[in-house]
Amino acid sequence: MVAGRVAALTALVLCSCVYAQADWPMKPLRLVIPVAPGGGTDFLGRMLAQKMGENLGQTVLVDNRSGAGGSIGSLTVARAAPDGYTLLLGYTASHGINPALSKLPYDPATDFSQVSLIASAPNVLVVHPSIPAKSVQELVAHAKTRKEPMRYASAGIGSAPHMSGEMFNSMSGTRFVHVPYKGNGPALNDVLGGHVDLIFAALPAAIQHGKTGRLRMLAVTGLVRAPQVPDLPTVHESGLKGFNTDQWYGVLLPAKAGPALVARLHKEVLAVVKSQDFVDRAQGQGFDVIGSSPEQFRAHIVAEVAKWKRLVAEVGIKAE
Repeated sequence: MVAGRVAALTALVLCSCVYAQADWPMKPLRLVIPVAPGGGTDFLGRMLAQKMGENLGQTVLVDNRSGAGGSIGSLTVARAAPDGYTLLLGYTASHGINPALSKLPYDPATDFSQVSLIASAPNVLVVHPSIPAKSVQELVAHAKTRKEPMRYASAGIGSAPHMSGEMFNSMSGTRFVHVPYKGNGPALNDVLGGHVDLIFAALPAAIQHGKTGRLRMLAVTGLVRAPQVPDLPTVHESGLKGFNTDQWYGVLLPAKAGPALVARLHKEVLAVVKSQDFVDRAQGQGFDVIGSSPEQFRAHIVAEVAKWKRLVAEVGIKAE
């Protein structure tokens, strides 16, 4: 009799879960963006939230949980109920660099259900106009003949600009000195002011300065050229084969979200990122829209952590 009650209770719970997923969403959703408001990551997340809300007929609330390179917001989602109402916009730092740099309270692959890789954006290597280099090759030659070491700015230890600089040092034989700042804005401003020689800046943040001549853009950091600056070569084709430090962004759920729920979210996310309006707005800000399967996104995270672990071990980068 006890076994019968347990079986009946189990069936009731399973039935309730099926109906809950079938009726999803019945209330507003929350999209955790693990960075402060403003900037490319926040722009992309808010655009995604707006379009998903329109399609679902439910508000998708944006919750900026910044700090620790995206780790604080990511942990919030990892510990949330796996009911499809709390989503995360994970990105390069939260699910690639930081897990390779230090021990985190979450595993970037196994503590989340991957939904879709939605977009990427290259960084761009820019120098102050006073630097007499108009290509990657000229920059490397200049750095190796200069008496004083060149300095590059970043948003802080473990940020994508920092890791881009260290990868460049490792592959080119240069010895650029890292100058960390508390954010991308102050770092870029000091390059604009000539206080620091160069930066691997996000393309959306640097492109206008490059077009006006306040900075000189030398190359983008992805494996292919950026459509926004098609005449600008990649670092890869400029001699450093395999150089690739694209920033990427994807949607995740807590680990125990069921397959049916992941499939539904995947369908909804793809409907947004493949819409022409989203593509046009994202590309206008320097993003390349992707839209992957959950399996492809999980494999991407695993590969990214491995890539950054190799660089951290090779260069000896230490977390703050």
